[in-house]
Amino acid sequence: MTNKMKETKIKKIILSVGATGDQLEKGFKLLKMLSGKKPVKTKSRKRIPSLGVRPGLEIGAMVTLRNKTEDILKKMLLAIDNTLKKKQISNNNFSFGIKEYLEIPGAEYNREIGIMGLDVTVVFERAGRRVKLKKIKKGKFPKRQMISKEEIIKFMENKFNTNFIGK
Repeated sequence: MTNKMKETKIKKIILSVGATGDQLEKGFKLLKMLSGKKPVKTKSRKRIPSLGVRPGLEIGAMVTLRNKTEDILKKMLLAIDNTLKKKQISNNNFSFGIKEYLEIPGAEYNREIGIMGLDVTVVFERAGRRVKLKKIKKGKFPKRQMISKEEIIKFMENKFNTNFIGK
């Protein structure tokens, strides 16, 4: 008998693109094409003169997917040959980049977008996490409910046959 509170689930997948100006519009179209949802543009909060970034400048686009996460994750993992580095994993999530969206199965070349890459972030959760996040009657969330790096590796190897390299 397994403990329901220890069950690991995929909460959401976040697809994101970082760019400015014309490249941002292309990235916006790319995310819309891949997800079927309308992405949101992110604005900078800091000034970075060496990169030409000022507060309020649109510097990226992202879309959050909460439905059919396993199907989407399988496609995204195929684009990187189902291999991840251990340093890409942290507590409760992992991230990886795809150099060209053409590597994703089912994605066709779009002349308006050109060749472009994107970042994928996968967030995990366990039952009871909402207790920490809710506004009314907020409770404590013990450390044992956090999903460690080793548990994510085990989950990905069992469910998606993912290979992990590095230390």
